[in-house]
Amino acid sequence: MNSGTINKPTQWFVGVVSVVVPLLVAYLLYADLGLAADKGWVYSLPGLNAVINSATAIILILGLYFIKKGDIAKHKTMMLSALALGVIFLVSYIIYHSSVSSTAYGGQGAIRYIYYFLLISHILLSIVEVPLVLLGLIYAFTKRYEKHKRIVRWAYPVWLYVSVTGVIVYLMISPYYSF
Repeated sequence: MNSGTINKPTQWFVGVVSVVVPLLVAYLLYADLGLAADKGWVYSLPGLNAVINSATAIILILGLYFIKKGDIAKHKTMMLSALALGVIFLVSYIIYHSSVSSTAYGGQGAIRYIYYFLLISHILLSIVEVPLVLLGLIYAFTKRYEKHKRIVRWAYPVWLYVSVTGVIVYLMISPYYSF
């Protein structure tokens, strides 16, 4: 493999995943697929997702700490842990949103604008995050560390922002849940 480019199958994989994941999530926001016949347990998923986002943010910070210390093995463990939590989050998010109607935000005044700014930036950057994280992972595993460093300069702050704003959005909307 040429050190300067990603091969065509990998480019296709990143491209397809980067398009399919957001489209699937968007579709499932409006589709009641009945994934949860007994919806009682589903109502705990937003809180679980906030815990997952919190843990992801902590793990991302630890990953940065370990790479700054030169501990590549621990950095790799943290990054793969954050990725695993991201996959668990996505499954949980899809189950919840395909089983329960969306909750309307009830805040008024300036806080409403803050909420929607955080929500919209969170959603848009979560879409951007997918290819950035995948490329960062691919570059790391193919030992193209200069390319890895260049992409994670963008991927890391986006991923951290998405994780932190996910928790903030949850805390802001949770008083309006009507389970």
